Amino acid sequence: MIQAKTLLVVVILTVYGVCFSQYAGASPPSSETAEAALKDSPRHGEYVEIPLPGSDTAIYTWVVYPERPDKAPIILVIHEIFGMTDWANSIADAFAKEGFIALAPDMISGKDKTKPATATVRALTNEEIVDRLNAVRDYGLGLPAANGKSGSIGFCWGGSSSFKYAVAQPELDAAVVCYGSSPSKEDVAKIEAPVLGLYGENDARVNTTIPNAVEGMIGEGQSFDHEIFDGAGHGFFRAQSGQDGANGEAAKKGWARALSFLREHTESTK
Repeated sequence: MIQAKTLLVVVILTVYGVCFSQYAGASPPSSETAEAALKDSPRHGEYVEIPLPGSDTAIYTWVVYPERPDKAPIILVIHEIFGMTDWANSIADAFAKEGFIALAPDMISGKDKTKPATATVRALTNEEIVDRLNAVRDYGLGLPAANGKSGSIGFCWGGSSSFKYAVAQPELDAAVVCYGSSPSKEDVAKIEAPVLGLYGENDARVNTTIPNAVEGMIGEGQSFDHEIFDGAGHGFFRAQSGQDGANGEAAKKGWARALSFLREHTESTK
């Protein structure tokens, strides 16, 4: 019976790996295609309000479900410095298209929305970032369709937050950092989850912090892999038409790497 169940799971994962791989050569939505991608999506997406423990605040979160017969890993999609946008939500939908339950929280839920989003996002403390992501992760793991595995991915400010979250949450299964600054060597030494970093060549502000991760994540069992894409700038997933085509190429290659990495570490075979 155990062998039969194991075989069934392997078959399911293999079949769905083949089905999802048809998008391996594709790119996720850009800022120019995000609105249409959301409008045309056949997947179930909904806004939920997730209670933030110890406060009266609820985290407004866009949740999108994949179309698959088995349970799926959850992925936290952390927005840029601009706050919750159609683009961030379209990335969540793109992950659901690839077989993940995607949760994209509005990280400044409950904050003063009369101020510019960039200023409010920037003012979040590390503790607030971790508490909010923990609330969303706990909600996601509690969904009946979730398989018990979790990952995070973030972009720009969200990339740095994905890295910080890996420092603070030892039970995270994987973290992807898209052009986000690295924490200190001392902090990254605490990380237990494997981390993938995706960077543009023309982004020295961020790239000068990569050595913190390279030199800090050297402990037994730690894993930090990264790629710097030739000619690409900051924000290449969003601005795919920029840098004379280099951003689009980086988005295509980076998306394939992110999907492969997250599948490797979050698809359960139990």
